[in-house]
Amino acid sequence: MRIALDLRFVNDHFPGIGRYVFSLASALVSPGALHEFVFLFTSDAPRHASGRPDSFTAANTRYDLERLLRASQVQALAAPPPFSVAGQIALPALLRQARADLYHAPYYLFPYAGLPCPVVVTLYDIIPRLFPRESSLRARMFFDLSTWLALWSARRVITLSRCARDDIARAYRVSPARIDVVYGATDARFRPADPAIVAEVKTRYRLPDRYILCVASDKPHKNVGTLVEAWRRSASGRCEAAPLLVLAGHRDRGMLSFDHPAIRDLGAVAEADLPALYSGALLFVYPSRYEGFGLPPLEAMACGAAVICSRAGSLPEVVGDAALLIDPDDPGALAAAIDRVLADPALRAALSDAGRRRAATFSWRRAAEETLAVYARAVR
Repeated sequence: MRIALDLRFVNDHFPGIGRYVFSLASALVSPGALHEFVFLFTSDAPRHASGRPDSFTAANTRYDLERLLRASQVQALAAPPPFSVAGQIALPALLRQARADLYHAPYYLFPYAGLPCPVVVTLYDIIPRLFPRESSLRARMFFDLSTWLALWSARRVITLSRCARDDIARAYRVSPARIDVVYGATDARFRPADPAIVAEVKTRYRLPDRYILCVASDKPHKNVGTLVEAWRRSASGRCEAAPLLVLAGHRDRGMLSFDHPAIRDLGAVAEADLPALYSGALLFVYPSRYEGFGLPPLEAMACGAAVICSRAGSLPEVVGDAALLIDPDDPGALAAAIDRVLADPALRAALSDAGRRRAATFSWRRAAEETLAVYARAVR
């Protein structure tokens, strides 16, 4: 089978989707792969007469796209950006040129008609439907229309949790039988970091030895405000020798500021520093009200951090019994959970051990195998 996978979304505009697509593509082209792949990417680099680029320029330097695009079983095709009209028009012709048997769209925006092969689309969540106040009316209408069209035109749909599958099926009246759940996983670099690297990262970010970590954007459903309120209420946050509550993540609305001496917002941090930040934390807390999958708690567990997270969305499905679960709208319960974990080293150690075991049950190799099975169902 010749499988076309769209890597044009591996860029800074799509940090989570980019990570998903790159990790899946890397697992698909592992040694022994039985299929041929067509990887679409965006590049302004000059090309040979054969159409193959002289060099591969990646919009997102966090990922080694060149290694993927030069793999022996891969045909790399440069394509216009996915948001451009040219990108929508060019894609059917490119897939015909590549003789693709199937096209995998990792985002709901793609040509909904005229494609020469079956389509599999990955939908991650329906947050604009569930949290309408986080988006403008125009953005919600675009999301709804694009999602309807994607569901109408795709042969199969992939999502990353049973929770997201059920929400998509209910909101858009799609049979759950058309939606396949394929869990994501952490990158291999998410593991307990060397103590020397942890110490260097702490020094660079001016962090104390003892800190609590939350990695989340400032989108309202991430619920960082409830964590801050819980920290204010907690006995640990009020004591003189309180650990530092460290917040990190992309900020759309500017850096967060709090009138509390034991809270610091780092904003967006380098991807390369995340394993050490997770590894050095006394505790990782994730108070989100909804996740289609919820990668940060899994990354934290893979790095050996004890985890507290919300009993919401897909999070219980992902963390299992390896984390303490709390109501995302109950700052008092969250404060009590934080105090309990900080006061009990044995509990932290037990959560750390359970978390590493839980994270190890998710793998991109398995995700690739299950995705290939979805492709096979789509072409049948």
